[in-house]
Amino acid sequence: MRHKKDGFTGQRAIVLPPAIIELLQKNEITNLLYVTDIGFYPKASGHYRTRPEGASQHILIYCTEGKGWFSVNGIHHDIEKEQFFIIEAGLPHTYAASERNPWSIYWIHFTGEKSHLFKSIYNKVFHIDDAPEARFKDRLILFEEIYQNLEKGYSIENLEYTSLCLWHFIASFRFISQFREVNKASKGNIIQEAICFMQKNIDKKLSLEEIAESVRYSPSHFGQLFLKKTGHTPLNYFIHMKIQKACQFLDFSDMKIKEIADKLSFYDQYHFTKVFIKILGESPSSYKKRNKG
Repeated sequence: MRHKKDGFTGQRAIVLPPAIIELLQKNEITNLLYVTDIGFYPKASGHYRTRPEGASQHILIYCTEGKGWFSVNGIHHDIEKEQFFIIEAGLPHTYAASERNPWSIYWIHFTGEKSHLFKSIYNKVFHIDDAPEARFKDRLILFEEIYQNLEKGYSIENLEYTSLCLWHFIASFRFISQFREVNKASKGNIIQEAICFMQKNIDKKLSLEEIAESVRYSPSHFGQLFLKKTGHTPLNYFIHMKIQKACQFLDFSDMKIKEIADKLSFYDQYHFTKVFIKILGESPSSYKKRNKG
């Protein structure tokens, strides 16, 4: 079977840009524990990753279907449904899906000044028993809390919220018997409504007036509120969302750079590449070659 890093039907992934990682490292809330990469690979036939030097972050993999395996410290571990493991940063390792029954996995790369507090569950296999208190769906709701908030952009509030959710998500594995409740999603507000509007119209060119009109605010008042709440102007935030979407096209499609530029309504390929480099610090073609997941 041909080994693959990614390229699985229905897969999702977000890789945070270097500039956002720097912001996470400086923030007093997020620097303790934060996500650097996050994704879901369903029925990942051929999935295979090996890192002779280890990874810079800890890697949590939660198998919800099928089978796979991982090797660390010279020890091979088989993995099946409702099992999870966390590979410690810096340790050489390999992991892969089963050839006959490939796994479906939720995965997160994470680090932070306090990430060592979960060291007791690193490099081991744990099984979550099928019992009423297991709350499999609720654990995945926490994953979606992290993923969907990051997908809406990198405002300070989103980053801090996802960092706090990450504590709860990992704790749901570390303290399985204590895992009883999950945080309820807060009600929507003007800023979130606007972000949802941007998300639904990610393939269009939007003006400040159009975004403000979607939430029934004047452009000037809305612009001030949005900047205060997110740390970005609405149009700058929208551009960051477009680049995040572009990364997903680069990761999970065969679309050419020009096609992505057209799909996301950039002026042309040159403009798209210029913006991409400004935000991510590398070209689209360079980003596409990076190892993820």
